[in-house]
Amino acid sequence: MLGFNRFRNAAITLAGIELMHRIRKGQFNPAKLGLKDTGAPVVRNAVLSAR
Repeated sequence: MLGFNRFRNAAITLAGIELMHRIRKGQFNPAKLGLKDTGAPVVRNAVLSAR
């Protein structure tokens, strides 16, 4: 793997990976944000905008 060209890209990618781990482990419930039955990009955008 060549790595990331910018630190920001690496941080965003790792944040997404951590979010998916939390969803899979049941620590984050997308239904609480009104995001049941939506795709990953919609969930990601909602989580990032809620920060």
